[in-house]
Amino acid sequence: MPRMSRVLFTFALSTFVAASSGCSASGGGPGGAGRVKDEALQAGRLPGSFAFADEDYFHDVDQTAIGLLTLDRTEIQGRNMWWVWTGGDDRLWDVLTWKTYGLFDLVKTLSSNVEPREDRWKDLGVSNEPCLEASDDEYVRQHPELFGLHLDHRKAGCQADPFEDVAKYPGVRAGHRGEVMPVGSFYGYASGVMGLRVFPNPDFGADAKAKWDPVRFYNDPTYYQDRNLVRPFRVGMACGFCHIGPSPIKPPQDPANPKFENLSGTVGAQYFWFDRVFDWNWKSPTQKQNFLYQALKSNLPGALDTSLVSTDYINNPRTMNAVYQVVPRLELARRWGLETLAPGGSGNNAQFNTLAGYGVTPPFPLFFNTPNQVWSPRVLKDGADSVGVLGALNRVYLNIGLFSEEWLWHFNAVFGGKKTTPIEISVSRQNSSYWNVTEGWTPAMARYLIAASGPHHLADAPGGMQELNRDDAATVDRGKEVFADRCARCHSSKQPSFVQGVDPAGCAGRNYIECFNKYWAWTKTADYKTQITKIVKDPTFLDGNLLSTELRIPVQLLQTNACSPLASNAIGGSIWDNFSSQTYKELSPAGNVTIYDPYTGDPAPNPLKILDGGRGYTRPASLVSLWSTAPFLLNNSVGPFDPSPSVASRLDVFRKSIRQMLWPEERDKDPLLAGKIKGPSRIIRSNGDGYMVIPHGYLDKELSDVVTRLKPFISWAEDSAGNIRLGPIPDGTPVGLLLSLNLNPRRDERFVDRLRDDAALAKLGQQLKRYFKESGGMSAEERQRRWQSLTAELMNLSACPDYIINRGHYFGTDMLDPSEGEPGLSDPEKQALIAFLKRF
Repeated sequence: MPRMSRVLFTFALSTFVAASSGCSASGGGPGGAGRVKDEALQAGRLPGSFAFADEDYFHDVDQTAIGLLTLDRTEIQGRNMWWVWTGGDDRLWDVLTWKTYGLFDLVKTLSSNVEPREDRWKDLGVSNEPCLEASDDEYVRQHPELFGLHLDHRKAGCQADPFEDVAKYPGVRAGHRGEVMPVGSFYGYASGVMGLRVFPNPDFGADAKAKWDPVRFYNDPTYYQDRNLVRPFRVGMACGFCHIGPSPIKPPQDPANPKFENLSGTVGAQYFWFDRVFDWNWKSPTQKQNFLYQALKSNLPGALDTSLVSTDYINNPRTMNAVYQVVPRLELARRWGLETLAPGGSGNNAQFNTLAGYGVTPPFPLFFNTPNQVWSPRVLKDGADSVGVLGALNRVYLNIGLFSEEWLWHFNAVFGGKKTTPIEISVSRQNSSYWNVTEGWTPAMARYLIAASGPHHLADAPGGMQELNRDDAATVDRGKEVFADRCARCHSSKQPSFVQGVDPAGCAGRNYIECFNKYWAWTKTADYKTQITKIVKDPTFLDGNLLSTELRIPVQLLQTNACSPLASNAIGGSIWDNFSSQTYKELSPAGNVTIYDPYTGDPAPNPLKILDGGRGYTRPASLVSLWSTAPFLLNNSVGPFDPSPSVASRLDVFRKSIRQMLWPEERDKDPLLAGKIKGPSRIIRSNGDGYMVIPHGYLDKELSDVVTRLKPFISWAEDSAGNIRLGPIPDGTPVGLLLSLNLNPRRDERFVDRLRDDAALAKLGQQLKRYFKESGGMSAEERQRRWQSLTAELMNLSACPDYIINRGHYFGTDMLDPSEGEPGLSDPEKQALIAFLKRF
């Protein structure tokens, strides 16, 4: 979703920013930052009034090679939390409907007459909930409590959903719940999609009910494209929505109709089409002209930009990781995950040994030393959530909408245009019952993730041994040697004892890059390679191995797309300030990155400078169950996508993807840049001319005033329905040119530099103003030429002017920087390595 702020104000796309922010409404609750209370606390619901569900309803999921996963009561509670607890975040997803001009509408996404239940897997990549079925017209007519909506219902004869028990789990009596709408359960109703729950909308009162028309809601844009429309239901999101998927070792015969035994809560939503879930109208031919829709398509299947809502002005889709080998990851944190926390900020995060009063005793050593030391695994790809396991889990809930009443005061959701400020843990504890409940329950969820995070080996999948038996023992043994020589330094949690001066356990903060460079040099020595080869050849090498070091790898070494390591929401003073360590914020700069003009392929005159403050690093991906997790790289850009979760399809995608990893010259190339840039050059570009569209129903008085003021300066079209269309943005535009515009002053800039940037913005604004006024009389070729002439200015003002998404990670190939002194592997060596990787 575009990041639109001061740049867009300058050249009149400010109209859309004004619409998204409602000019005066932040989307947060009444009272302002630091003073607003969440819906639960406003209703008088204290944390102790929420009961932790302990029903073993999901006992068939997460099956291992030997059958059912055996959990104790605490782990069952943690699993229930992961799968159904939404913490009041249904409020956020309702706000985002009008924040995105109705583009995003989960009520419609869940409606079987918009997206048929049988097509959800094929079209959206989300898992249908077993024991539910679509509601046809007759069923809807017979059940007025659905208000005419075609939401799924439970099949006759199926076990009742225990989380809908109103007596045991009484919902929050907010707004009109208990009047027009039932109060319901605080876990909501089953939606038919795993990870999503349906709640009565507290804003749906008598007036809203009188105006409600389900036929027009589905069919009449003049009705449903109205920011004041109140839907009968809101939809909440559990953590599992982005992590539940088909089990690699027990895949469903029919992915559209899985059984619980076919689902895993930790495998990751690798088939998830974010652009289609976020835009309910994605099938409409006219929607393809909407630049917002085209922008969403930069999120490849299985990837999404988790900073979409709390925008950092960087287009940064990242894969939704599987959660594997949590215990080895924690053990690795004890070795080199020491982080220092800041008092009053990141130091406020809950730690295992500070929550003993909740009755949860973790089965692993303490990871916190009072007052400010924590041994933290790094879950996010940039290692920003460096405050301990519990803090990382709690941050996820905030990011999906917990305490949105406060959270939305700290930025302008989706579009930006407002200085981002930190959401404070101390404020959340004071003003949010949902926060306190979540914080108290996350140790149990961590226990569940520990129990459920075992690997999915190909050997345990149907037909897996037949595939593995294709490789002879000598080939696999050679593959182990190649892995030790080139891969294990990043992709094994089992490592030699380090020599003095290069052990990363002593590297942190300001001195990290120097320490890492010493470590990297050591991994090229005979001393290291002799030791690591012995470790890799040990028959127990894969047992309890995370297959990652969790080290922070500088982006200029990886040469992968820079936008993920440039993410800035966790640096000091930004939204996740309280959820990143002081050690992270003090990391030394990671060097510079060469970037390229997306039209000519020419290197930019100046390399992209990686600033300090935590940015510039990527943790190595875990290679656990690698055979089942392709496509590869941090954004799923290397390899093809196949919507089938069968073993045969996973293996086919693995073979093609791993070949592209080891033969990077075979990766996708951009039509304009092929032959101009060596190697991979895939860029996500708009498909056809695109327009920024504001539906007439979102033109409230304040926004109409903005439109009126801008009309003398900018030309746009109003269609017959009164909708505004600004454009065209020409066919083939790299979407990152707009999505990653830096719309706030850079935090490291001096005043004189900000004046320089403002002057550049003013110049760009004049050029864009002229383009939009004159574009109607131009030919397609002239529009392309004029737009392309703006590239240098747009890149200079970008927070991440790196548009090639599938480059980098050239280790073991001829494309590795020659200064590394490591020639590419031979084809037989690569094939042997692949034979070993299949066994992970």
